[in-house]
Amino acid sequence: MTSFSKVIALLATALVLNASAVARDIGHNEVLELRRKGELLSFEQIIASVYERHPDAQIIEVELEEEDSSYIYEIEILTSGNQVRELEIDARNGAIVDDELED
Repeated sequence: MTSFSKVIALLATALVLNASAVARDIGHNEVLELRRKGELLSFEQIIASVYERHPDAQIIEVELEEEDSSYIYEIEILTSGNQVRELEIDARNGAIVDDELED
């Protein structure tokens, strides 16, 4: 195998591995179906986790994604200290998976 062929094979492998790690956005119809099946907590319960950690926050943006068979809410907030933070919350149990300051 030539050096060029090795590089192409390596790039192809990296693309395949990367594609499997990409999160899939969940649309509103699918969210409703998952809620009906009891697979997701209510949005009120999810938001309670946000306000428990950041009581005076304002919600800027919300996305629900599926990644590695997990449903994760990505919630961007503006804190009372004017910081923009992104929280990742497990949609099945309300646990905060990540809470980081946005750049």
